[in-house]
Amino acid sequence: MNIKEFFLVNNLTKNTHFLLQKTFIFTFLFINPKNMNILIIGAGNMGTTYAKSLLSSHFTTKEKMTLLIRSQASRQRLAEIADENVFSTPNDFVKSADIVIISVKPQDYNILAENLKPFLHPEQIVISIMAGVSLDTLYNTLQIPKIVRAMPNLPSQIGMGMTVFSCSAGLDRKELFIIQNLLNTTGKSMYVEDENLINSATAISGSGPAYVYYFMDSMIKAGEKLGFSKSQAEMLVQQTFLGSIHLENQHTLSCEELIKKVASKGGTTEAAFRIFEEKNLSQDIQEGAFNAYKRALELGK
Repeated sequence: MNIKEFFLVNNLTKNTHFLLQKTFIFTFLFINPKNMNILIIGAGNMGTTYAKSLLSSHFTTKEKMTLLIRSQASRQRLAEIADENVFSTPNDFVKSADIVIISVKPQDYNILAENLKPFLHPEQIVISIMAGVSLDTLYNTLQIPKIVRAMPNLPSQIGMGMTVFSCSAGLDRKELFIIQNLLNTTGKSMYVEDENLINSATAISGSGPAYVYYFMDSMIKAGEKLGFSKSQAEMLVQQTFLGSIHLENQHTLSCEELIKKVASKGGTTEAAFRIFEEKNLSQDIQEGAFNAYKRALELGK
């Protein structure tokens, strides 16, 4: 089984994914991530999320984690990491890292890459969670063969995220298994062979939480106008979304089929959908996602 086949199968179903993970855990039992040194560059929202997730899931230990950060404010977010493992500029300590996670703003990357490159070596795996920075750009600037590009989303902060990732040809199956387990500490992950799908994922799962909050906010405001207090409207909407997601996740029916279960002919839901269809709401949402995709492409140039 090659890398492509491994991840195509691994993305099939929850049960299949679970069984395959058990198989690969048995096969690669000799690989202990806790023995790996992890360097995280940047301690913004996502850098901090990965640091805390890797520690809380016992993927690694605080003794094996090193931080490269610029500000004291970032340092305070990860106070559990000892001072001797926190640095402000790249140096020889970079060489001891097995996995390097780059979580800086894309506009700061070129300067970072110039300073980081002298301390990297071919056996290290570099994971980029920077928006718009391609595998080619990462390779050309860092000159190492093992590179992963990943796009997580905001719910990663609570272990409910969705991360889409692609990689260079330099990684083998065992290394990719470790990377997928690393990414899964923040939720679920999906491997894509076509790197351009990461730009597509940026528009769907990356920006998607904001679309959900936008719709929730609109429903909360409607609830207030219909007589509920803000806290009551928030409870109604939050539980409605939570319950609907769990039902859809456990059901074999499509979204369209589930809609029909709620929208009886001549009923209240049908009246609401009549307005949605008159306003072309579905098309507007799709066009918004397409525009987000175009912006992701622009950021990558």
